[in-house]
Amino acid sequence: MKVAILGANGQLGSDLVKAFGKDAIPLTHRDLDVTEPGSVQILKELKPDVVINTAAYVRVDDAEVEVEKAFQVNAIGALNVAKACNELKAVNVYISTDYVFDGAKGTPYEEDDVPNPVNVYGLSKYAGEIFTRNHSQRYYIIRAASLYGKAGASGKGGNFVEFMIQQARKGERIKVVDDQFMSPTSTKDVAEMLKEFLGIKPEFGVYHMVNEGYCSWFEFTKEIFNILNWGVHITPIKSDELKRLARRPAFSALKNEKLGNLGLRMRDWEDALEDYLMEKGYSD
Repeated sequence: MKVAILGANGQLGSDLVKAFGKDAIPLTHRDLDVTEPGSVQILKELKPDVVINTAAYVRVDDAEVEVEKAFQVNAIGALNVAKACNELKAVNVYISTDYVFDGAKGTPYEEDDVPNPVNVYGLSKYAGEIFTRNHSQRYYIIRAASLYGKAGASGKGGNFVEFMIQQARKGERIKVVDDQFMSPTSTKDVAEMLKEFLGIKPEFGVYHMVNEGYCSWFEFTKEIFNILNWGVHITPIKSDELKRLARRPAFSALKNEKLGNLGLRMRDWEDALEDYLMEKGYSD
C-alpha cells in the first residue's frame, strides 16, 4: 500500500511518515501545493493507493483576518486533492478538527453531531470536509484535536506543551484558560492508529481520532508539570481575558464512537502526554 502524505514535515505529517515507513511517500509544501490544481497533478505520476492530506492553515486567530488564505488551503486545497484522488481511485484521507463544532453541546461530540463552527478556521475546515465528501467517492474524514507532537506545528512555531515548558524555564508567570475543554491528542498516537485503521479498511465516512478523555487547558498544563515533577504555579483565567481575535468553542472534546465500534481504542490523554514528555527527554 503506497501512502502519499501531504504536509510530510509537519507535526502530524512527520509522525505519519514514521508510522508508514517504507510505504510512505512524503510530500512537503515544496513538492506539492494543495492550493494549485497543477501541482496536485504530481499524484497522478506517483499513483498512491492512499493520500493523507495534513496540509492546513492552522493559525486560528490569523484566519479571522486572512480569511481567503485559510479557505484557499483548508477548503480549496481539500477540493483539489479530492478531485485528484477520485481520478486515481485512491483513498482520500482529510484531517479535520474539533473546531468544526460550536462547543454548546457540553458533552463530547460524536461523528454524527451537526457541525456549527464559531470561527473562520473551523468554517474553512468544515468546508474542506464537505468538498472531501462531495468530490471523492473513497474518503475518510478524520477529526483530531489539540494536537502536539515532536516536530511541532510549523504554522504555529511549536506546540502548546513546548510553549508551556519554555515559559516555565524562563520563569514567566503562566496563565491558562480553565473554561475551554478539549481532547489533547498526541500526533504519534493518531499516526499509529491511522495506520491500523487503514489496514482494517472500514466503511468510508467521518471518524474521530483523539486520545481518550478530556480536560481544560488549565488541567492539561497542570498535568504537564505534575508528570515532570516541576513545582510551577499556574494561574487559571477565563477565555475573555485573552482578548483573542477568534472565538473558541467552550467544549470541543471528541468521542471516538465509531473507532470503538471497530474494536479500536486510543489510549488515555494522560498516558500519551507522559510518553511524549519522556521521549523528549525532559526530567526534573
